[in-house]
Amino acid sequence: MMTLDQVRCFVAVAEELHFGRAAERLSMTQPPLSRQIQRLERSVGARLLDRDNRGVALTGAGVAFLDEAYRMLSLVEGAGDLARRVDAGAAGVVRLGFTAVSAISVLGPLLRRLSTELPDVEVILSERVSSAQEDGIRRGELDVGLARPPFDTDLLDSQVVLREPLMAVVPTGHRLAGLGRPLVPSDLEGEGVIGYHPQQSRYFHELLVRFFGASQPRVDQRVHQVLTAMLLVSAGRGIALAPASAGSLGVAGVELVGLDHGGGDDRVDADPERPVELYAVWRRGTVSPVVRRVLRVVGAMS
Repeated sequence: MMTLDQVRCFVAVAEELHFGRAAERLSMTQPPLSRQIQRLERSVGARLLDRDNRGVALTGAGVAFLDEAYRMLSLVEGAGDLARRVDAGAAGVVRLGFTAVSAISVLGPLLRRLSTELPDVEVILSERVSSAQEDGIRRGELDVGLARPPFDTDLLDSQVVLREPLMAVVPTGHRLAGLGRPLVPSDLEGEGVIGYHPQQSRYFHELLVRFFGASQPRVDQRVHQVLTAMLLVSAGRGIALAPASAGSLGVAGVELVGLDHGGGDDRVDADPERPVELYAVWRRGTVSPVVRRVLRVVGAMS
């Protein structure tokens, strides 16, 4: 049976064309080197070297085998290097979930940074709403998610990636855009509001409830996605609330106007001026080295 030691011995002799110099290069004596070559030739079933008093020469079979020997050793060395990089988290695969809105401001910069800092990490993307990301992590389909709370904190660890303002989205030229100040809930009295689905878009639904407080806006329609809400505003179907980053969607015919959050947010660690939060989430417990490295990059962006 052929061994890597035999292959390395053959390469040394083939390059030196001298058993003495090859043995010295390998830090061994000539007799065991000769035995390694003989065993290799028996395993291959062909004579690889011609030896006589004038020196050593490669046979035709030896020339052909040398090319394969180089490839073999390169593959082994590459496999070892890859294993070391995977063990250090510098290579591998990470399955990343994201929401449509998180892709606006976070996903692009994150992927560019990962390409620069961890070029041998393959990122497999999966667009899912936050609840579906949590399910994906639970089932082992995702490693990391970019999602909105609330989360199952018994299952998931998390860290804030982005905090941003909540804005009113109004049709271009609307009277609310001309007030020259942040809007309060009473400014929207009499206006049709595009709301969010209480289950499928729970996070943004609760942000609207928190902003309006005791006020009871007229909610004409409920949607699942921020983009859908903005398109409806553009079509003149009402006013929506959306994160500031939604302005980057480039929806024509809308303007974003700031909101006055009044008494602020009573949540622990909340920022009343930037109440919209995006989190990186992952399964509690031991994470792989590559996921740990990716989370370090994500954390550096917050």
